[in-house]
Order: sequence, then C-alpha cells, then structure tokens
Amino acid sequence: MRVIRLHEYGPAQNLRLEEAPDPAPEAGRVRVRIAASGVQLLETWLREGKRVGPHPAPKLPAVLGGEVAGVVDALGEGVPAGLLGQRVALGLDHGGYAEYVLARPEDLHPLPAGLGTAEAVAMLNTGVTAHAVWDLAEAGPGDVVLVTAAAGGIGGQLVQLAKASGATVVGLAGGEAKLRLVREAGADAAVDYREPGWPDRVAEAVGSVTVALDGVGGEIAAEAWRLADRGVSFGAAADNGDIGGELPDGVRSLFTAPVMADFGNPEATRRHVARAFAAAAEGRVRTPVSAYPLAEAAEAHRAMAARETIGKVVLLP
Repeated sequence: MRVIRLHEYGPAQNLRLEEAPDPAPEAGRVRVRIAASGVQLLETWLREGKRVGPHPAPKLPAVLGGEVAGVVDALGEGVPAGLLGQRVALGLDHGGYAEYVLARPEDLHPLPAGLGTAEAVAMLNTGVTAHAVWDLAEAGPGDVVLVTAAAGGIGGQLVQLAKASGATVVGLAGGEAKLRLVREAGADAAVDYREPGWPDRVAEAVGSVTVALDGVGGEIAAEAWRLADRGVSFGAAADNGDIGGELPDGVRSLFTAPVMADFGNPEATRRHVARAFAAAAEGRVRTPVSAYPLAEAAEAHRAMAARETIGKVVLLP
C-alpha cells in the first residue's frame, strides 16, 4: 500500500509518499480500505514536532492522520462476518494517511445512507466539535453570533447551526471567495478579517454581538472577545500559545467543558458521531470539501497552513 510518512520534523515537503506492506488483520481486528482521510490543522503543527494541547509530537518515523472513512475489506478471526463490506468511519491516534488501516470493530462508526466517505470524514471530528461548541454556546433566537474562520470546516458548520437556531450570524473569513462561501452557508453578514478595522465592519453589519465562537486564537480571538458579551473558545489549546493567559470572563473553553469527558467514553462518542452524521446525511449541515490526492499530502498541508483551503481538507487514495 501507499503511505505518507514523516521521517524528520519540519516543513510540509518532509511528508513523503512511500510503499509499505498491506496490513493483515489479526484476531479481533478488521481492515478498512480507506476512501478518504481527513487532514487537521493541528497535524501541520505535529509535523513540525510541536506538542499540540494533549497531543505530543509524533514518534518518528510517523504516519499522520486521525480521521478516515472507507469500507471494511478484511476480517480477523472472531470478527462477525456481517462487518465485511460495511461503509464505516473511525478516529485514530495516527496512521490515516494511507490506503489501509486496521481497527477494532467497536471503534467503527457506520455511515448512514446518503453520506459519502469524504463527507463522513468532514463530520467525524469537525462535525462533532461544531455540535459540541454550539451546545456550549447556549445561543438561539435574539442572539447575534460571530463566527471566526467561518469558511473552515468547523466554522462553516457553526454558521449553519447558529442560523438554524434563529440567531443573527456574522462570519469572518479572508478573501472574496471565502466570504461568498460564508454567505452561502446562511450568514447574515460576512466580514474580511484581513482588512483594517474589521471589528467596526462587524458592528456596522449586525450591531452588538452577543456570542463569539472562535477556533483561531491570536489577535482575531482577542478582538472577537472584546466585541461579544460571551463566547466559546475551541482553538486555544491547539493554537500553540498565541492566545496566552486565561480566557476573558464570559468565554468558555471547549477543552475544559464537561462534554470532553464523553470522548473518553465509547458509547457517548458513538452518540455524538451519530448525531453529526445524521445532520449531514439529512442535509441539515453541509461542509465543502477541499480534496487532494494522497500523493499530494504535502501540498494539502502547505495550503492549509497558508489558510488557502475551504471547508474540510481530505486526502483521496
């Protein structure tokens, strides 16, 4: 099989396409033929050898990738025969930038009818996170919600969830193409954060902001908190210290919220994933996909780090 392997921490070009033996499932395991692998922004930092929140720098040589979807194509001894041929998705510690992966049956999330593999990858962590952030925001009709990185995977879903709740929504993005995407997602206003004085543009468009939702960190987050009465941060732990210090009063961190305990509980995780998958399969939430061939993983990393991508970035073997 083909894999993308990292032998040395550093720039995106350190991700190399290599050959590896096809894995065979041992007893109690299945093999998944990968149809789509997710790329997460935190993986661009892991590639550089950085610790990102609870994620340590990977041991080298490493195959990155924590989100995959595909088809069960081989079974180890003792695995129910009915799993063969099922479309599934699963989260991994590593190993997703490849053509095959081995997994425990209990870690598989079945894909509902109408949900493609690339879309499933877009919902596996991204969709679950967006729903968790929205739950924590406790917002609805009468609120004015500001979403940063609103053309990204999580941000775009938050725009849709906020709009569906009856809130007024303003999204931040960079460049006309991304601003157009934010409007298409349902935002009442879209503002370019790269332009000086963007907080004034937000106020002109929607008046006072009641809730800010940020996964970017840095100065953009600081400005968002100044605009809003309250908010949710879901990027502070993954921002390599750009925010710094404690969050302002009224801003809650997803990483310290009680819901995080669910993600150590397989049954609770299944419920969260099933909810996100259902939202996508039923068309209530849509996420654009920026697809790259597996062989172009380095370019996918470069483009994501440069904020050139739209929606969820996936690798297609």
